[in-house]
Amino acid sequence: MTAEAVPLWTPTDEFAAASAMARFMAEVSSHHDVTLSCYDDLWRWSIEHPGDFWIALASFFEVRADGEWTPVRERDDLSGVGWFPDIRINYAEHILRNASTEAPALVALSEDSEPTEVSWADLERQVAAVAGQLREWGVERGDRVAGYLPNIPEAVVALLASASLGAVWCCCGPDLGRTGVVDRFEQIEPTVLVAVNGYRFGGSEVSRDEDLPAIIAALPTLRHVIVIDRTGNGLDGGSSWDEIIRRDDQLIYERVPFDDPLWILYSSGTTGSPKAIVHSQGSVVLEHLKWLGLHSNVARHDRFLWHSSTTWMAWNAIVSSMMLGATAVLYDGSPMWPDVGALWRVAAKSRATFFGTSGAYIARSSQVGLSPGTTEDFSALRCLMSAGSPLPIYGWHWIYDNVASDIRLDAASGGTDVCTAYVAACPLEPIYPGEVQCRALATRVEAWTEEGESVVDQIGELVVTAPIPSMPLGFWNDADGQRFHEAYFETFPGVWRHGDWITITSRGTAIVHGRSDSTINRNGVRMGSADIYAAVEQIPGVIDCLVVGAELADGDYYMPLFVTLSDGVEFTAELVATINEKIRQECSPRHIPDEIREAPEIPRTLTGKRLEVPVKRLIQGVPVASAVGSAGIENAAVLDYFVAVGAARRLAGPPPPRTG
Repeated sequence: MTAEAVPLWTPTDEFAAASAMARFMAEVSSHHDVTLSCYDDLWRWSIEHPGDFWIALASFFEVRADGEWTPVRERDDLSGVGWFPDIRINYAEHILRNASTEAPALVALSEDSEPTEVSWADLERQVAAVAGQLREWGVERGDRVAGYLPNIPEAVVALLASASLGAVWCCCGPDLGRTGVVDRFEQIEPTVLVAVNGYRFGGSEVSRDEDLPAIIAALPTLRHVIVIDRTGNGLDGGSSWDEIIRRDDQLIYERVPFDDPLWILYSSGTTGSPKAIVHSQGSVVLEHLKWLGLHSNVARHDRFLWHSSTTWMAWNAIVSSMMLGATAVLYDGSPMWPDVGALWRVAAKSRATFFGTSGAYIARSSQVGLSPGTTEDFSALRCLMSAGSPLPIYGWHWIYDNVASDIRLDAASGGTDVCTAYVAACPLEPIYPGEVQCRALATRVEAWTEEGESVVDQIGELVVTAPIPSMPLGFWNDADGQRFHEAYFETFPGVWRHGDWITITSRGTAIVHGRSDSTINRNGVRMGSADIYAAVEQIPGVIDCLVVGAELADGDYYMPLFVTLSDGVEFTAELVATINEKIRQECSPRHIPDEIREAPEIPRTLTGKRLEVPVKRLIQGVPVASAVGSAGIENAAVLDYFVAVGAARRLAGPPPPRTG
């Protein structure tokens, strides 16, 4: 961060004044007799008066609930338990209260179909029908309803039907392998499964006719299965989705206590069994209204597209955009088929006003020389959202040069753990390259040194030092809370550690440097892997890379960099020298890799995250089953390559010390 950085985008006075953030600030100033002249004033008020903030937020968005909003909290620990004990609320009610909206509720696209619309009235009717069937089967508050579904309208209907009853929803995409699905669902003992028996991806039809019966057999608590038949083969003993939605039922909302479970999200599971993270009905309503409604400025009649598997929290955000009256745009398919430009065409074709994707997809678009702003009609698009991994600096500039010069870039950073953003967009502030605009309201985000000192303009651990509602209720099947405590509080007792490196700048923005548990620590000097990727991926011909720092025997610290190259680009000594010099100039001479290797592929999760920690553990000699767990991996076969690299290094031992 430099004080002289030039903004990529600055809000006009008219845009800022019309934003929900400005209107909320004015309402707070009026009702609480405080002077708030800028976002930083509002943020500081929100962290100093969290009870007043959350109540003001509920009032601003006209949240529907029974009971009193005080007391605000019964506990003082950092969890989602104990918030608003007298409130009863229902998430689905806040989606479907928009049923009178004229715009469609859903717009659905796939690789081989044009956009189709689902009206709010039809959505409400289908939710009522599915909820009626679940109720007839005896599904009650607290029962688990599981989905094995792609990003299609049926998934939204099933979630809302489950939530309307006070049941607990959890979902995995059908691209997740059989073992990964069972490892997740068997933890929570679902009573109902809603599933497809096939899906389309990358131009091919993928059957789950064999996997689905095996998944069902591994879940003995299931009492009913609803099948969305994609292959024409049905399922013996399963109920037909098409028949169920023909029912005529009245939709009834079960308002439940604020901290009743709404859904269960799973950690990536890349280093062990996936953690079943439980979020509450009330916390999601408030947090997503804050995140999407204030920070992102989503509003009625927007079209909200975010390319996501139903396994990733971004999918839940798509659904939550509907609380604000937005149309959820659902794309079921590959972002890269038949070519890298596919997702840009989906955004244009769907007339999306908000388009969310991953930093990796934006970087890839840049590397192959796309300029979608010159080939697609983005006249409707006003906000591009990037998440999943830090967006390299060159990606920020590429967006403004090749997508639209006046677009708002929302590069928020959060996590499945809280299902919201720690640092987020702000429609009142300028956008600087590489910097997330602000710390999220009511969220005490700080950068801490190893000694627990809060620092500004220095890299530190991302910590949260006061509770927010969407901190999990806990992990399912973690009765004593041990796994929950180990996940967040072992490094700094009583303080939430997320696991990212972050810099809080003196102007209140934030720079996210990547995972701290995969930090490159060369002779005591730490660097986030994202900084190395940002340098290397600018080199022509390099399409992907992964770096790890692995502690081996005899004090050997092995830091390899793996790259994959474009077709026709040769891996040469000259290329290696170019990469090393780029790292030397833009990162640090201390962090030049021990060696650079051309890998067959870079392993990633199904949500696009590099498997840095698992690869590090494979190189250290940890067996694949222990290092990777049951994570959904795009290209699991490539892990054998990294096992072999680690075995060769351990056998050879550390090289002689460098000289010069």
